[in-house]
Amino acid sequence: MERGGKLANELQKGKDLDDVTLLREVMNTVGKYGQLGGAIRCVVSVSMLTEGWDANTVTHVLGVRAFGTQLLCEQVIGRALRRQSYDLNEADLFNVEYADVLGIPFDFTAKPVIAPPQPPRETIQVKAVRPDRDALEISFPRVVGYRVELPEEQLKAQFNEESIMELTPELVGATETRNSGIIGEPADLNLVHTSNVRASQVVYELTSHLVLTKWRDPGEQPKLHLFGQLKRLTREWINKYLICKGSTYPAQLKYKMLADLACEKITAGIVRQFVGTRPIVAVLDPYNPTGSTRYVNFNTSKTDRWETDSRRCHINWVILDSDWEGEFCRVAENHPKVRAYVKNHNLGFEVPYRFGSEMRMYRPDFIVLVDDGHGDDDLLHLVTEIKGYRREDAKEKKATMDTYWVPGVNHTGQYGRWAFAEFTEVYQIESDFKARVESEFNKMIAAVSAKP
Repeated sequence: MERGGKLANELQKGKDLDDVTLLREVMNTVGKYGQLGGAIRCVVSVSMLTEGWDANTVTHVLGVRAFGTQLLCEQVIGRALRRQSYDLNEADLFNVEYADVLGIPFDFTAKPVIAPPQPPRETIQVKAVRPDRDALEISFPRVVGYRVELPEEQLKAQFNEESIMELTPELVGATETRNSGIIGEPADLNLVHTSNVRASQVVYELTSHLVLTKWRDPGEQPKLHLFGQLKRLTREWINKYLICKGSTYPAQLKYKMLADLACEKITAGIVRQFVGTRPIVAVLDPYNPTGSTRYVNFNTSKTDRWETDSRRCHINWVILDSDWEGEFCRVAENHPKVRAYVKNHNLGFEVPYRFGSEMRMYRPDFIVLVDDGHGDDDLLHLVTEIKGYRREDAKEKKATMDTYWVPGVNHTGQYGRWAFAEFTEVYQIESDFKARVESEFNKMIAAVSAKP
């Protein structure tokens, strides 16, 4: 006897069947003519949206049982409302997405909103073209730190424009404020009183901070015998390279964050003086010391991109962050001294640097292989930054590249010759912009080619 007939006989005998038995019978006979589930053509699987659920295609949430707490209601809805697409639209915003929530005992939306499904955005695969373009591969070191051994008998410093530090309200914070209570006369607060601090006190305290933070090895006592020499260099730096603007004063270098910035510039000047005579060692990642363009492989839907010349770039596409970078690609691909280039996007090329008391990672824009007269077997690796307005952090990045990263990598002798250049003048928008970019690019190539 078939299952449907057996169930019918039991019903005729007056037996009571529970809902679970009926539901199981319906599911067992779906689509079978003449049986309990024979009229069913569609089965919807219903699940409780609990921890671990991460479906991004849920469009309807239906509450069909009682919820014990309000929090459980919110968890169910929260786990269902995953975005279907995280691609940004033309306005650099997410497209609006909606889900219908029914039967949940609180008002989640005022009224239903019809949101037509968005067509999928075009995506491309950015990758290294192998093996066709393997001759254009660019390798680079993964630097995690620097080690410098400086002389202790006589210290000197070579300060330059990168040593200049401007104290401004943007860096220091508000220099004037009005304090008003509910009652009583308001009071104007400012930092004018710091102008009365003696210059010798500022020099002394900044030198003390320099000795304790920059000239002290871990687990060792500070090198107090260097205090006199460092004090002389600190006074020179304050007198010539500290600029105070907008009601700021040298005494504000007592703030630890500003003192760290000042000490970095003084130390960089000392290191710069001994570049070439004292080795600067770049400490490489012991687990992954070398990066390469061959490992680039990712998908993107960004429309601002440049299709590279197969004779100049190992990667098939350059993802642009600005129109200036597109113009840079055009000039680089047509320049007679450029052999290859790559945009630092998902490349893994990072430069550690310190901004005040905080360690940060700097990601330059491009690496360009330049024939500077040493032949194709000894090309110059030119790290290029396209920069407009230079804030204090940009100055620290350049100082780190010139003083630590480039000398340290060149000292290893494993990755060829490296140099760094900032490409800044392109941000002067003119009618002959393309000619301007090409002119500045030629100046940059000529400058690095002229170095010994």
